[in-house]
Amino acid sequence: MTEKLWGGRFNAPTDAFVEAFTASVSFDQRLYEYDIMGSIAHARMLTHVGVLTETECTQIVDGLKEIQQEILQGEFNWEVALEDVHLNIESRLTQKIGTVGKKLHTGRSRNDQVATDIRLYLRDETDLINTELTRLITALIDVAEREASTLIPGFTHLQSAQPTTFGHHLLAWCEMLLRDKARLQDCRQRVNCMPLGAAALAGTSYPIDRYYTAKLLGFETIAENSLDAVSDRDFAIEFTAAAALLMMHLSRFSEELVLWSSAQFNFIELSDAFCTGSSIMPQKKNPDVPELVRGKTGRVYGHLTSLLTLMKSQPLAYNKDNQEDKEPLFDTVDTLKGCLRVYADMIPAIQVQREQMREAAQRGFTTATDLADYLVRKGVPFRDAHEIVGKAVRHCIEVGCDLDALSLAVFQGFSPLIDEDVYDILTLEGSIAARDHIGGTAPSQVHAAVQRLRTRL
Repeated sequence: MTEKLWGGRFNAPTDAFVEAFTASVSFDQRLYEYDIMGSIAHARMLTHVGVLTETECTQIVDGLKEIQQEILQGEFNWEVALEDVHLNIESRLTQKIGTVGKKLHTGRSRNDQVATDIRLYLRDETDLINTELTRLITALIDVAEREASTLIPGFTHLQSAQPTTFGHHLLAWCEMLLRDKARLQDCRQRVNCMPLGAAALAGTSYPIDRYYTAKLLGFETIAENSLDAVSDRDFAIEFTAAAALLMMHLSRFSEELVLWSSAQFNFIELSDAFCTGSSIMPQKKNPDVPELVRGKTGRVYGHLTSLLTLMKSQPLAYNKDNQEDKEPLFDTVDTLKGCLRVYADMIPAIQVQREQMREAAQRGFTTATDLADYLVRKGVPFRDAHEIVGKAVRHCIEVGCDLDALSLAVFQGFSPLIDEDVYDILTLEGSIAARDHIGGTAPSQVHAAVQRLRTRL
């Protein structure tokens, strides 16, 4: 029987399979840095309130720092029999410094310890994710500024609708990502709340100073209720919900990149560094990165559902169910960071096929709305103008030409109010230039939006 740190009440050893089944050290060892950070702060707080002596604190802190080096150098022996990251580190500390190591757990429980570790971990990871997100938004803004006048068809129902610019299109992506950034920053405030001091569920009888510990660990607030402190996983669910939304946005970008890089669209070419070939078809250049990001979206959705289901119907306070919170959270973090990183690297290397975009924007009667607006400015009610233009489009379909190819005489057959100046508004440049208002697609507005976005970012 391996001696358990909690084994005093037990007469028989844990079943071997149960020991392996209930252990979490295979995945929660990634929390070691935060476990050690929290333990050092806890030891210093216990010294601050007189529970530990300065000498004992120094031994504990030095021992924990040595253990951290052992882990970093790959010299630490993780034992399944010791269940988790907490007991593995505590056991090793006791091996190194003797009885003093057993005093570290005074006034705390693994329940508030693990809740603290996860929050410390997620706080750092949220900051790293925000850094990658900022890098991606910056890349999009840079390309949008460069392509502020590049014409592209705008779509509704994936049908040509109105001309727009590639820069304006990319800035729409930026708006989505800025909302994601705001959600993550808001979520971080609730992550950065310290549960340590709640102990198992009811607090501790030792004279702890939770505000002192919170200051050492950089927490903005402390959890007010000990029962909630150890059982709350809202912050993990909220983060995963924000991640799911962000991944949904990346999947939408991915779909457009896949379409645009196809031979049928040929709007862009992705760098070879972000594509792969076919094992049988030598001509293929597959957009594997956006396809894989699109696929990984479902993975994060699944983790959100998993965490919501995990917490469903759980009574207060801590339950062993909560061991299952880490793998979905860890994989969400890893997936999101990876997707953002590869996108931030891929976007600046996109080659834009400007002539192909312009040619596509000329197809599909994309300036029809401009013709209707022209008639409205001549005094025609919009619904009547809509009908007139619809008939003109039908005529173009029948004879096989675009609107700007119709003679003035034919135009006046649909409305005598149409004059020579109609051809000015039927050009693609005229169409986008006319939408010269905040949020519009005019190149001047795209440049102005770029500057506002840089300031917001």
